[in-house]
Amino acid sequence: MQVHHSHNFKLEGSAMAIGAFDGIHKGHQEVIRCTVERAAKLSVPSVIYTFSPSPRVYFQQARILLPYEEKIEKIRELGVDYVVVAKFNREYLNRSAFSFICELKNMNPRHIIVGEDFKFGYKRAGDVNMLRDYFKVETIRPVCCADGERISSTRIRQLISEGKMEQAIPLL
Repeated sequence: MQVHHSHNFKLEGSAMAIGAFDGIHKGHQEVIRCTVERAAKLSVPSVIYTFSPSPRVYFQQARILLPYEEKIEKIRELGVDYVVVAKFNREYLNRSAFSFICELKNMNPRHIIVGEDFKFGYKRAGDVNMLRDYFKVETIRPVCCADGERISSTRIRQLISEGKMEQAIPLL
């Protein structure tokens, strides 16, 4: 697996998932597995486009669930070909939604997987519908645990802060 930090990374084709992937919890793992499977079906490399730090850490000083190196290693273990890591900072925040689209075009995605509420660009001006104007996009519904609750990094952080490690660990 190769890790890239440049917004000029180029590929002839790809299947990609975009997200913070800040805990590589079971929900993230499912998205990554779907991306790797889609890439194999399309005979293109799989790409995970993620951020460092995650937006929640940047904006809300949220607890980091998984250090950067471990995050990359877990993605590697799931069979991904490339990881593109965007440095999430003030400069990145000021990028237009169209600038983000142009960056993605460099990787020629034939299929993109994102969450239903995915937003991007300055003031979150871009959304799934805008992404669909340029690419084939699949939205993934939240993955739920056995009790029917959504598996999310926010929920895991909450459980950890409440000292409920026995409930948090199975979600990771």
